[in-house]
Amino acid sequence: MPRSTLQSDEVPGHVARDLFSATVYSGERRIEAPAFDLPPDLKPNTRLKMDGLEFLSKIPPGVIPVAFLDPQYRGVLDRLAYGNEGKRRGQKRAALMQMPDDVIGRFILGIDRVLMPSGHLFLWVDKFHLCQGIRPWLENTSLGIVDLVTWDKGMFGMGYRTRRRGEHCVVLQQEPRKAKGVWKVHNIPDVVRERITRKSHTHAKPVGLQGDLLSAVTNEGDFVIDPAAGSFSVLTAAVSRGRTFLGCDVNG
Repeated sequence: MPRSTLQSDEVPGHVARDLFSATVYSGERRIEAPAFDLPPDLKPNTRLKMDGLEFLSKIPPGVIPVAFLDPQYRGVLDRLAYGNEGKRRGQKRAALMQMPDDVIGRFILGIDRVLMPSGHLFLWVDKFHLCQGIRPWLENTSLGIVDLVTWDKGMFGMGYRTRRRGEHCVVLQQEPRKAKGVWKVHNIPDVVRERITRKSHTHAKPVGLQGDLLSAVTNEGDFVIDPAAGSFSVLTAAVSRGRTFLGCDVNG
């Protein structure tokens, strides 16, 4: 019923106030991550050399507010065969250990287990996987897609027709899925341009954007995890925002 036609005596006063003031926006985070004990081999704010699935198995369930995952998929290389695999700038990318779909699914299942209620997963995908669909990766989890952020890298990549210069960060949330009182930063655009000036890893991601995203869904001191950290850009982003990083990579 439109506000102009809702009479004050039709609903209780406190309900009417809630209806008229309801908004998904909130500048404060009303939920807190639970405290938990870390095993001694999971040292915060360090570049751990460890298998990501083993890492996730060591974290208690339901305690982490936010996770990042940048799968080392090679589907776009294996299926499209651009011809630069193992040559020049494609050399590092082709040398990465591939994550098949079933392994990516296991990583996401592990993240689903450790996320707290209303916790978030920021999942990096390229255009190829975005168009192919990532739903199979989410099977048997409680995660649902709630948003998408596109990173404009400011440089051209591969492509038979249009040249890829963007990657996408799918925003997933654990149940209950809500924004109010959980997501506290509301000035992040859904297309962000950020150049990487010192690219030490072929999957390096934008520190500034990741810092904004993790700040939106955590409080200072909260844990931010990345079980396939690659360049450890999430470590840099987390520490710069006063959060506690916990993550690993098979290459350290």
